[in-house]
Amino acid sequence: MTLGPDATVYLLAFVPAVIWGFSPVLDKRGMSLSGTALQASLTVVVVDLTLFVLALLVFRGPALLAGLDPAVAGLFLFAGMTGTALGRLAIFVGVDRVGASINSAVVSARPLFATALAFGLLGEPVSLATGVGIVVLVAGLAILSLSKGGDITGWETRDLAYPLASGTLFAFGNVLRRLGLGTGGADVLQAVALNEAGALLVFLGYAAVSGTAGFRSAERRSYLYFAGSGVLTAVALLSMFGALALPAGRVAIVESLASTAPLFTTVFAYFFLKDLERVTRGIVLGALLVVIGVVFVTVEPGLFL
Repeated sequence: MTLGPDATVYLLAFVPAVIWGFSPVLDKRGMSLSGTALQASLTVVVVDLTLFVLALLVFRGPALLAGLDPAVAGLFLFAGMTGTALGRLAIFVGVDRVGASINSAVVSARPLFATALAFGLLGEPVSLATGVGIVVLVAGLAILSLSKGGDITGWETRDLAYPLASGTLFAFGNVLRRLGLGTGGADVLQAVALNEAGALLVFLGYAAVSGTAGFRSAERRSYLYFAGSGVLTAVALLSMFGALALPAGRVAIVESLASTAPLFTTVFAYFFLKDLERVTRGIVLGALLVVIGVVFVTVEPGLFL
């Protein structure tokens, strides 16, 4: 039995939710071992770019970028340099300051920005159900931000600027990726590889300017956690790009499904980060509201017409 296009989009967009629910746990562990945002970002992008290049060699041979539209290639590079590079730096700082559970929840506000950007740049329609779902998502995020949970050392409200900026940048990047994939000028593997290559350029430039002291001061075990996060990120990105490449893969839908990650992060943090984070009732309630918001976005029968 084969899945219909809508069901395939749901499945492909749900995979990143589970993965991005768990990867912040690895990131928090790595950051707790004197890891830095640049070290984490560079480790992750080197690992997943290596995996993508190897996959391209297997499926395409030496002609990795054969048939690629140069304009589309530039679009994916730009998406990687902005949405991925800057967004990933911000997300690691957020994990370090407010904790994996709170950071994951605030980053998931990106459906609000993705829907607005997709409406303005791509002309994607916004249904009543989508609007209600996003409002519920934002309400859940507000409760999460007031939950008194997260990093056990405490955090300030201004620290939420980092995950919020990350969510905005990721949303912007996904709109660009949807636009590029919609042209048919690149396949999914080429797209994700170019995206990560763009991010790598930014991270290398940042390292050249800021220095590499943070790489030497971090404990060696932190690299194992970040490398594991990189492998998971590679799988999540492939799944996300695959969803966006489908005709039914509207940005608002893909973003909203992927944004159920806080529910999984809450569960994973409760079991694996007890020594570093507090999981309060507010976090659980906020995560549930995020899921309810996603239901509003996805169940309307005529949503994909």
